Amino acid sequence: MTATVTGRLPQVGEQATDFTLPSTSGEKVTLSQFRGKQHVLLAFFPMAFTSTCTAELCAFSEDLGQFEGSDVAVFGVSVDALPSLKAFKKQEQLKEELLSDFKREVVGPWGLLFADTFFSNRAYVLIDKGGIVRWVHVEATPGTRRENAEVLAQIAKLG
Repeated sequence: MTATVTGRLPQVGEQATDFTLPSTSGEKVTLSQFRGKQHVLLAFFPMAFTSTCTAELCAFSEDLGQFEGSDVAVFGVSVDALPSLKAFKKQEQLKEELLSDFKREVVGPWGLLFADTFFSNRAYVLIDKGGIVRWVHVEATPGTRRENAEVLAQIAKLG
């Protein structure tokens, strides 16, 4: 699989590019609405209802208290349509909100879109309260993921 290079992820130390996406809560989520309020973890995942994505998002739900205790809003982001994400969230009893990038408005410009399958790679972007990117990790393959302990260790560095 080859990622479409139509843009690039914001890099560590850069301001995160703002966007607005629909969420499973029924509300639109704008990244900049968290500035000055909460850190944000964007966990891009390829596709709902797949084994690695299910394990990853269930793990986020299990540890959501630790993320929230560190003042971090966690969002799973995929190119799935909103109805699919709502069904996935309900089936797996996920606690975190999921964002639908169905039109590929974020994964395309951020360089995460696979041209051959039209879904995104798995990636993590940690953004501080000031809107500055503090950690980025893009998986070598969409079938691998970070464990929450590693993500939480990056969050602990925010201070």
